[in-house]
Amino acid sequence: MNVNQALPLLGGLSPAIFMQRHWHKKPLLVRQAIPGFKPLLARSALFELAAQDDVESRLVALERKRGKQIWRLRHGPFARRDLPALKTPEWTLLVQGVDLHVDAAHALMNQFRFVPDARLDDLMISYASEGGGVGPHYDSYDVFLLQAQGRRRWRIGRRYDTTLRDDVPVKILANFVPEQEFVLEPGDMLYLPHRYAHDGVAVGGECMTYSVGFRSPASGELAQELLQRLAEDAAEEGGDERYRDPTQAAVKSPGAIPAALQDFAREALQDALKDPQALARALGEHLSEPKSSVWFEPGEAGTLETGVVLDRRTRMMYDDRHIFINGESYRAGGRDATLMRRLADQRRLEAKELARASEAARELLQSWCETGWAHGL
Repeated sequence: MNVNQALPLLGGLSPAIFMQRHWHKKPLLVRQAIPGFKPLLARSALFELAAQDDVESRLVALERKRGKQIWRLRHGPFARRDLPALKTPEWTLLVQGVDLHVDAAHALMNQFRFVPDARLDDLMISYASEGGGVGPHYDSYDVFLLQAQGRRRWRIGRRYDTTLRDDVPVKILANFVPEQEFVLEPGDMLYLPHRYAHDGVAVGGECMTYSVGFRSPASGELAQELLQRLAEDAAEEGGDERYRDPTQAAVKSPGAIPAALQDFAREALQDALKDPQALARALGEHLSEPKSSVWFEPGEAGTLETGVVLDRRTRMMYDDRHIFINGESYRAGGRDATLMRRLADQRRLEAKELARASEAARELLQSWCETGWAHGL
């Protein structure tokens, strides 16, 4: 991708300028970011996705009884009979990870790869009946909101009271005061930085909005994941030395932790990090790990004469020394490393590019095809 090329998707800004001016900083409204945009899948197809066990979906509905608003939240999967009638107002169906199941959705999300894949999360589709929405809230991640069908009114605000209502099953701001308001038509797009409060409501009938969201791991969660992976690696590499204290004297204060045991624990952690690449390897494996609901169908053994393309569910990344794919890591160097990095960036390799691969690299690519991680062109 040429990051200095102006894009209609970004309102005539280049990705480089967008990241400099807007990313994590301020909203951007783009009228006709994708001119003439049509939904990538019909309402019925979206409902069929929401009925699948391996698809995360939620139903948010607002009911009114005796002048009081009552919010309802349910988690899928949903059979069609589980959803309200289309003419019933004020309900929303949220379907996550549509890019994992629909090629066109995956292709759309790839238009946002001017942000690193390590940050790119998924494409969610929100279907709403008249007046439907999920209430004023904020997200801990950046988001692009592309209108696909119908119209949605967005109210947004940077400064707000973070107090949440305690009488509803969804995270709704108790005292939201909007600063700006927009009505989006099909093809329009609104970018919002993380923690920017927003409230979207379908107006004039049913609507669909596509949300491209980004990963934003919390430091504690990331540390927990990395430490667990480092510990597993240490155990596999024979880190089974037991603590021994043959010179331990009798103690008067049995509650005190021996200094020697503290030293042993410190050395155990240092041993887990003695490989200077251990942390980088654990991070890459974690970031490339597919979601728990993702599974691959084994492919057929064949040739790579016509090229190779990554499966839409495959996550592939790299650093200076490794190639990461679907939670696994490989040391890489030289011409093969350059080729694998190109595959991660382009998500496909043509036959003429593959011709430069070593026999070992071709065997590795073939094994990925057989596991369903990649496919021949």
